[in-house]
Amino acid sequence: MRRLILPLAVTLPALVILLGLGTWQAERLGWKRDILARIDAAEAAPPVPLPAAPTPFTKVEAAGRFDHAREALVGLEVRGNHLGARLVVPLLRDGAAPLLVDRGWVPLDRAGAIDRPEGDVRVAGWVREAERAGWFSATDDAAGRRFYSFDPAAIGAALGLPGAAPFALVALGDARGLPAPDRAMPRPRNNHLGYAITWYGLAAALAGVFLVWARRRLKE
Repeated sequence: MRRLILPLAVTLPALVILLGLGTWQAERLGWKRDILARIDAAEAAPPVPLPAAPTPFTKVEAAGRFDHAREALVGLEVRGNHLGARLVVPLLRDGAAPLLVDRGWVPLDRAGAIDRPEGDVRVAGWVREAERAGWFSATDDAAGRRFYSFDPAAIGAALGLPGAAPFALVALGDARGLPAPDRAMPRPRNNHLGYAITWYGLAAALAGVFLVWARRRLKE
């Protein structure tokens, strides 16, 4: 029996850690499912007026006039045989800061006719927070209004809108022309069930291996 004390002292902490990791992933599974349910509900409901400090996972709406003379392109995205980017346009609002609106994808060759509505418009979409440029991000061309990191402050300054909102509105729609807007709100990945099964499975395997080994040692 004494020969089992040291292996048991090593196995038990490892088992507790594996069970703890499995429980943590199970809790995150519930948290992620709640977020996805909120996104589904927001997507199915009418948009709410854009507040000054919008909360994540909501569908909002803003009104104003597009300033097409100060368009910018952000990122790179391939669709079919065409290389494109996101068309970002300032939305000028009465009594509020200008808002950068990601109107959707356009090809870089601008082969198709791009719709540029004039006058008052209402845009429904989801709020996109600012991004930080990574180590391997391409260098922005502010003078050419070509950006690879989604930073509303930098984009707004380059477009002559230093007081633009610190976030952007990504348009939602089902238009078949250009720009091609997003058709759905983004959803975070939910892999936590697989992770929980993995950790619990490792814990079960460890317990099984130890029990088999301990049984053999006791028989000896």
